[in-house]
Amino acid sequence: MTSLDEQILQRRTNLDELSKLGLEIYPRKFERRHTIAELVEAHVQRTHDELEGDRIETITGGRILAIRAFGKAGFLVLSDGHAKIQVYIRMDSMPELDFKIHQLLDFGDWVGVEGRLFRTKTNELTIWASRLHFLAKCLLPLPEKWHGLTDVETRYRQRYLDLIVNPDSRRVFETRSRIIAAVREFMTARGYLEVETPMMQPIAGGAIARPFVTHHNALDMDLYLRIAPELYLKRLTVGGFEKVFEINRNFRNEGISTQHNPEFTMLEFYEAYADYQALMRMTEEMIATVARRAIGTEQIVFGDHQISLQAPFARLSLRDAAREAASRRLNREVTDADLRTRDAAAAIAAHLALEVDPGDGAGKITTTIFEALCEDRLIQPTFVYDLPTEVSPLSKQKPDDPDTVERFELYIGGFEVANAFSELNDPAEQRRRFEAQLKDRAGGNLAAHEMDEDYIRALEYGLPPTGGEGVGVDRLVMLLTNSPSIRDVILFPLMRKRE
Repeated sequence: MTSLDEQILQRRTNLDELSKLGLEIYPRKFERRHTIAELVEAHVQRTHDELEGDRIETITGGRILAIRAFGKAGFLVLSDGHAKIQVYIRMDSMPELDFKIHQLLDFGDWVGVEGRLFRTKTNELTIWASRLHFLAKCLLPLPEKWHGLTDVETRYRQRYLDLIVNPDSRRVFETRSRIIAAVREFMTARGYLEVETPMMQPIAGGAIARPFVTHHNALDMDLYLRIAPELYLKRLTVGGFEKVFEINRNFRNEGISTQHNPEFTMLEFYEAYADYQALMRMTEEMIATVARRAIGTEQIVFGDHQISLQAPFARLSLRDAAREAASRRLNREVTDADLRTRDAAAAIAAHLALEVDPGDGAGKITTTIFEALCEDRLIQPTFVYDLPTEVSPLSKQKPDDPDTVERFELYIGGFEVANAFSELNDPAEQRRRFEAQLKDRAGGNLAAHEMDEDYIRALEYGLPPTGGEGVGVDRLVMLLTNSPSIRDVILFPLMRKRE
C-alpha cells in the first residue's frame, strides 16, 4: 500500500468514527454569524486588552489549513478562501463530543466554530472555541500540504483543487468577475441594451471560422454552435435597437493555444450611426475604465512588459505595417503596390518562407505577412486599421479604395484583443461578398462564410450606418491579471481526454 493509499484509508476511517459518534456527517446547513474575512478585517488591529474587554463572540466556518495537536489542546487554522484565522481548542472548554470531533479531523476538512476572539501569547488573532461542528470530510489528501499546486495540467483539469491551494488562481477569477461587471456597467451607462441571441444557429455566420456541428432530434436538423452573435445583433439594429450588446460564449472548432480555446467569451456590441473611428475612441475609454474599476490602475504588467492603457492608443495601417516589416526582413523596399498585386504579394511571402494557399488573393497574403511579422511586436495598445476587403466579408469598404475596409483590430501584449468595423449595410454588396466566400468554401476552405439569405433580407429592410465590435473577454482578463495562457483565466478549459 502506498503512502497516498494509507492517507486515504485513514481519512475514511476517521469519517467512519465521526459517524459512530452519532453525527450527521453531511449536515444540511450551518449558520455563520461572520465570515473569516469579516472577522479579520474588523479585528486585526484590535489589541489583546481590547479583545478581552469586549469579549467578541462569533460563529464562523471554513476549511482546515493546518492542525497542531498537544494532547488536551490544539490549534486549527481555518480559511474561507479570502482570509485565515487560528482556532484554539481545549478539552475543558467545549463539550466532550466536540473535542472528539477535533481528534478525528484532517487537513482540508470543513468545520464550524463558535467562540470568542482573543490574542495568544504570540499576539496572533485567534478564536477560543467553545463549540466545534463537523461540516464535511476531505477524503483525498491535499497536494504538498498547502505549499501549492504546481502541475499545470492538474490545475486545469481539477480547477477545484487549484482554487483550494493556489490563492493567486482564486484572485484571477475574482478579478475576471470584476472585469465582466465593469464591462457591463460601462455599456449600460452609455445606453446599450443587453440582449441574448441564439447559441445554436442554422447557419454558422458572423465570422470566418470552422464551427461545431450538432443535431436537433425533434426538428431533425443540423445546427451549429455559434461562432459569433454578429448577424443576430445586427438584425436587432435593423429592428430599431440602436445600441445593443451581448457578453456570452462563442465556439470555434479550431486549434488550441495559449491564446485560443474552442469555447471562449466575447463582448460584442453594435451602435447605429457610428463608424469604426467612433468605436476606436470608445474602445480606448472602455479599456482604461474597465482596468481602473477592476484592478485600480491603467498601468499594467504583462510578462516582461510594462503597458499603459491610457488613451490615446497608437494607430497603424495594416498594409503599412506589413510593408515596413517585410522591407526590413528582406532588406529591400516593398511597396504598397506589391501588396495589392497577387503575384507580387505571393513572391514576397515565398521569400519570407510563409505558406499561402493557391486561392489566397493579395489581401489575404498581406494579412498573412502582417500576422507573421508584426502581431507579436505590438505590445503597447495599437489599433491596426484599414484591413483588406478579402478578409473582411462583413465590413464596409472605404469610398476611395474598394480593396480596403473600414475596420480595425486592437492589439495589446502581442495579440489581438478586439475587432471592429463600419458595418456593411448594402444588401447587394453583402450578397456579392457571401458569394465570394462560397467560392472559397467550394475550394476547400471550411472556415469560409456561408450564404445567409435571411440576413440579406434583413438588410433589405434597411440597416442604418452602424459600427460593430467584438472584444475578447478572456484575452482582456489575461492582460489585466498578467496570465500567460488563456487556460489560466477560463475556469474549466477544454482538455484532451486522458487515457
